[in-house]
Amino acid sequence: MSKKDATKKTFDNILLTLEETQEKVGYLPAEFMVELADSLDVPVSDVYGVASFYSFLATRPPGRNVIRICKSLPCHLKDGQTIIDTIEKEIGVKPGRTTPDGRFSFELTNCIGLCDGAPAMLINHNVHVDLTPGKIASILDKYK
Repeated sequence: MSKKDATKKTFDNILLTLEETQEKVGYLPAEFMVELADSLDVPVSDVYGVASFYSFLATRPPGRNVIRICKSLPCHLKDGQTIIDTIEKEIGVKPGRTTPDGRFSFELTNCIGLCDGAPAMLINHNVHVDLTPGKIASILDKYK
């Protein structure tokens, strides 16, 4: 097996294991990432690099509802920053944070594949498109 093939296989194993663990635990505890690195004989920084690269993997416990706002160009051009600012105002935390009551985690992510409905967001696995500041409060109220 070539070095390139071995590296790809290791990366694939890391990503698959991280996804499976997050599905079970809800996030990726630091202790788990250290154990995974040890078991694969790779630096912890490699495991953490994969975990932190993918915006749908969480390295800290998320809130009950995870808000993901698309920050790619189509959403940005359709006033996506106003949507980000409105959500921040409604829930009282900036992107990358979780509300003190644990109700929401607020994340910015690259394209979520909803460019035709920009600006768009996901809350958990629920799609919300064609967002306006006026729609935000009623959408968030559904996630109590």
